[in-house]
Amino acid sequence: MIRFDDINVGDAIAPLAKPSISRLQLALYAGAGADHNPIHQDEEAARIGGLSGVIAHGMLPLGFLGQMLAQWVPQRQIRSLSARFVAMSFPGDVLTCTGTVAAKRTEDGDQLVDLDIAVQNQKGEKVQQGKATVALP
Repeated sequence: MIRFDDINVGDAIAPLAKPSISRLQLALYAGAGADHNPIHQDEEAARIGGLSGVIAHGMLPLGFLGQMLAQWVPQRQIRSLSARFVAMSFPGDVLTCTGTVAAKRTEDGDQLVDLDIAVQNQKGEKVQQGKATVALP
């Protein structure tokens, strides 16, 4: 169990590397997320929309960030998670989620750790960046 006193500003949490994004994964995510925009499935529709080809759903990497946090601490300890999209992800991309302790604080009796979080592709390009807060004992 990770404890508040064992964490320091600047510490990195365990990264999460995901397998390459597949077309099947995009189809399954479209169903689960009720996002059936054809730019996530159909090459022609993506090109008509001005893209180079099919792109992954923007919320997919956000889900990976949530998975990384839930592997670091129990889900009930996650207090907030937010991210913004900074680049597109494509089929075949390998995404890695990272997090760094940005601050520690006590608020309303909770010991909170604020994190800077990000997702980058295999080229080292950020596709999402954001912040999260977890409560630690």
